[in-house]
Amino acid sequence: MASETDENSVIAMLYEYGERLSNSEDKSKNESDYLGIIEAAKSKGKVKQLAAQLIPRYFKYFPNLSVRSLEAQLDLCEEEELGITVQAVRGLATICKDSKDLLPKVADVLGQLLITEEPLEKDAVQKALMSILRQDAKATLTALFKHVENSDENLREKVLAFIREKVFPLKNDLLQPQEEMERHVTDLIKKSLQDVTGAEFKMFMEFLKSLSIFGEKAPQERVQELLEIVESQADLDSQFKVEDTDHIDRLMACLFMSLPFYARGASNSKFLNYINKSLFPAFDKLPEDKKTELLKKIAESVQFSSAQDARNLLPTILQLLKKYMPKRKTTEEFNYLHVECLLYAFHQLAHKSPNSTNSLCGYKIVTGQPSDRLGEDFTDLYKDFIERLEVAESLSKSTLKKLTQGMTKVPAAKDENAKAEEKAKKVALGVGLRSCNNITKLITPLKQKTPEFLGGPKNFNPSWKEAAKPAAAAATATQASTPANSGAKRPAAANNGATTKRARGEQHQHQQRQPEQQHLVNKAFAGISRGGGGGGGGRRQWRAGRGRGRNYY
Repeated sequence: MASETDENSVIAMLYEYGERLSNSEDKSKNESDYLGIIEAAKSKGKVKQLAAQLIPRYFKYFPNLSVRSLEAQLDLCEEEELGITVQAVRGLATICKDSKDLLPKVADVLGQLLITEEPLEKDAVQKALMSILRQDAKATLTALFKHVENSDENLREKVLAFIREKVFPLKNDLLQPQEEMERHVTDLIKKSLQDVTGAEFKMFMEFLKSLSIFGEKAPQERVQELLEIVESQADLDSQFKVEDTDHIDRLMACLFMSLPFYARGASNSKFLNYINKSLFPAFDKLPEDKKTELLKKIAESVQFSSAQDARNLLPTILQLLKKYMPKRKTTEEFNYLHVECLLYAFHQLAHKSPNSTNSLCGYKIVTGQPSDRLGEDFTDLYKDFIERLEVAESLSKSTLKKLTQGMTKVPAAKDENAKAEEKAKKVALGVGLRSCNNITKLITPLKQKTPEFLGGPKNFNPSWKEAAKPAAAAATATQASTPANSGAKRPAAANNGATTKRARGEQHQHQQRQPEQQHLVNKAFAGISRGGGGGGGGRRQWRAGRGRGRNYY
């Protein structure tokens, strides 16, 4: 009873301090009252909760006591009693309004407090952070990203979740002035990307691409900057090790992510040179599924190559193509996907440097350059190449016939598992049919006396890429003609690679609908550990996590 009486008397005293401070015209003369409030923060229960409310309210009037009063408020943030902690956290944002110099320290503290699992405390911390973000986004984000770089795993994930869920969606409001702040955030992200998971890297890249400084009207050097970020994750300066499947997956995923930047004019020279000098010499040792995916990515990338890179890569592509296009029919299985990929890549590269094919394939293409080498006899090379093309065309047609027959023989499924298997078989057979048809389309112009090389898309759709469906096109046209305020529902987006949240049971079905390249990226990133080096065992060891309220600054 006596204890409760003492507590009530202290609360009454605090109210008295607060009333005198509120009524005082020159509050600096009431320093003793403010010191009494600070001292009361060492008490307990409701006294501490009231002190947590009063310290921030009069904080700005006593700059000479700022260190002492802030320490008292931070101590209150460590309290076990939820009401005290929540009140103290709310007060931190108030302290920053008139004491801008303390904001980085407060942002650091609030960043650490994101570790809490208590819903009310978490809500208070997030609201306090949003408040100081609106006061000074630059200082707040700088403090938060230090936790992304240097904190223990649990805290790091909490801070990243806050940035992803609360900051990124409000970038247009928070990042002002726009260009200055977008550049600052870009620099913070680039520092953090030295040690990230694949999923984190993908998240950061999607955010960077959404910034106006990297938008469609961005200068060439900005697009190149994005590409260099992706290339750094691909680890193109490291020695390639064929057993490092993690690095191979990352290479292919990064190559796919680079395609939009190549299309906007960024150079793919570094990537292609690495593939040519490091991957192709070890190509035979790669797992079969890696070979196929790598060839697909290369086939889509080389259309953006320079003429010089095309000249350098053509001999390697042709040598590999001849491996899969024998001079005469064999009993070995015809790898139609590999042949399609390599033929498609050959077309793209030859379009960039047509006269290089004179000394490689025996063509007689005239460009007026000494590199035409028209005075030399390459008849044997031409004969060899044409024979291989004819054999490949024949094998493709016979394979096409077998696949067509196989499509009709797929048994009708009865249960759900069998239906899934049946669908997978039909999808695979469909890809095979498209691939064999494509091989014929690619070979025909190469057998002409004066060959035609298909450069760019040129109405050619690789078998592994889903063609635009007429129904989807019609839906798009309908949507375009529907007034925005008509109340009509927007048609579902047609295979744009976007991912949405799905229940676990829907995941398999979604992956079959999802474009194969995007599925590869998701799969690769899901398994990529942190750290730029391939197969390097994830994040390096950071210092032990800090206790709440300890070592703030």
